[in-house]
Amino acid sequence: MAAGSAEHILAIDLGTSGPKVALVTTDGEIAGFEVETTGLQLTPDGGAEQDPADWWRAVSAAALRLLARRLVPPESICALSCTSQWMGTVPVDRDGNHLMNAVIWMDTRGGRYARRITSGFPRIGAYGAVKLWRWLRVTGGVPSRTGKDSLGHILYIQNEIPDVYRRTHKFLEPMDYLNLRFTGQMAASYDTITGHWLTDNRDLSNVRYVDKLVALSGIDREKLPDLRPTGSVLGPVTKEIAREFGLREDVQVVTGTPDTESAAVGSGAVRDFEPHLYIGTSSWLTCHVPFKRVDLANSLTSLPSGIPGKYMVATEQDIAGGCLTMLRDNVFCADDELSAASAGGGSPSPRLEAPEGTSLRGPPVGGDEGTSLREAGRSGDGVLETFNRMAERIPPGSGKLIFTPWLNGERTPVENHLVRGGFFNQGLGTTRAHMVRAVFEGVAYNTRWMHEHVERFVKRRLDDINFVGGGAGSDLWCQVHADVLDRTIRRVEQPRLANARGAALIAAVALGRLRFEDIPERTRFTAAYRPNPDNRGIYDELFGEFVNIYKNNKEMYARLNGRRQEKTP
Repeated sequence: MAAGSAEHILAIDLGTSGPKVALVTTDGEIAGFEVETTGLQLTPDGGAEQDPADWWRAVSAAALRLLARRLVPPESICALSCTSQWMGTVPVDRDGNHLMNAVIWMDTRGGRYARRITSGFPRIGAYGAVKLWRWLRVTGGVPSRTGKDSLGHILYIQNEIPDVYRRTHKFLEPMDYLNLRFTGQMAASYDTITGHWLTDNRDLSNVRYVDKLVALSGIDREKLPDLRPTGSVLGPVTKEIAREFGLREDVQVVTGTPDTESAAVGSGAVRDFEPHLYIGTSSWLTCHVPFKRVDLANSLTSLPSGIPGKYMVATEQDIAGGCLTMLRDNVFCADDELSAASAGGGSPSPRLEAPEGTSLRGPPVGGDEGTSLREAGRSGDGVLETFNRMAERIPPGSGKLIFTPWLNGERTPVENHLVRGGFFNQGLGTTRAHMVRAVFEGVAYNTRWMHEHVERFVKRRLDDINFVGGGAGSDLWCQVHADVLDRTIRRVEQPRLANARGAALIAAVALGRLRFEDIPERTRFTAAYRPNPDNRGIYDELFGEFVNIYKNNKEMYARLNGRRQEKTP
């Protein structure tokens, strides 16, 4: 089909830091994109919230700006497809109005209620054995006792904000909330609903709620959304959206997928056992598999993927690119008295107004375009490039400085919301450049820890790893991962847009314009990074000590960060 007559999909990727909106052909070619940022509110009690109105403002602004560029004929847009951060909760009333801020994937306030419904005797680990068996047998997983999944969020609202719970008509995932805004329909797909741990996932052609699990959770069944098959057409955009965005009224909205699933498709790793690595605010390393299996000890399971009829290994590193954001905002460039003094002033430098509790002032480093250190911003260089230049001056191993990236606890291969990050083995000669490189390497050590358990889970070597997300924009980080994992890393073209590309490709398949088996040949790579054998010794040594840091200090973290939180109410 000639370029001028190609069909296009408006793809929306709502990440934690904000949306990327792209126009993508049904063959996966990106015609253009726009980016917006959104706020994040963190509270001392473990809360992590975002305003759905801010999501919609940012999505609309980016989409309208993109469409106004007239990169493609408006009539060529045949579908709209969303992907988003996963395991978040938006309570909406009967009219579709959100009733409070969204509780997102970082939030732990529902942990004590999750522990209450999962406890019992006899016990396997921390779980009641009978309850554990019921969940694992049909869902393939079990509610997190940290409260970070959707079920934990709903339990938090039910117990601590009962008025909101009472007025809620449906609890929606972030992606399903966007679909509601575009179509007027309240529904969830087979894969977005997985984090509620209330569905039978054994037959991927007929995922359904399990009454006994719903009763065990204590949540009212009528407050859960109706289910639609993964990769199905939800319906056309509303007339209001068609007018506002300048789209045809027959533009179809596809159910879409959470970010993990869309990244897998967008990375081109759609065949069984083809791995992909994503680094944004968080990180994961996963692949599709032809089986349903659980490794409870290492927080691994296979769950419904974005490809109908397929499972995918579920993993997550809680904070990855967000570690560099923390280093930028809270250590190197904090708006405080020290920064003002170093700049020659007498008071902190001005900052944008933000809600109390907001932690990340800008988009995550390695997550979105336009982020910068104050100094880098003045020179026009992006912050990731600045960090790269600093880290490249330091030899591999960072002078044996080790950084642990557990800033918000960890999920895989250990689920521990009480563990915390930090720098270990710092000396008088440690510089900021050492710290930057140590963060790059620390995230890679955690990736290796996860990768080793994923390989055991799938019982085969996972090599030629497709790398996507903002972190893949760093040549240094690509090479560090190749060296630490001792595996070849392949950077996918336009890695920051992999999620949006994946959402578009899923829509193209849903509309019959493409087949999933066609996607690998339509995936291009800009570079391949092979392990440097000269660095194997130092990285093997430091990785071993990285794991020892966790083993030797996990009890200390428990004492420091919340023995009291472990008690059930």
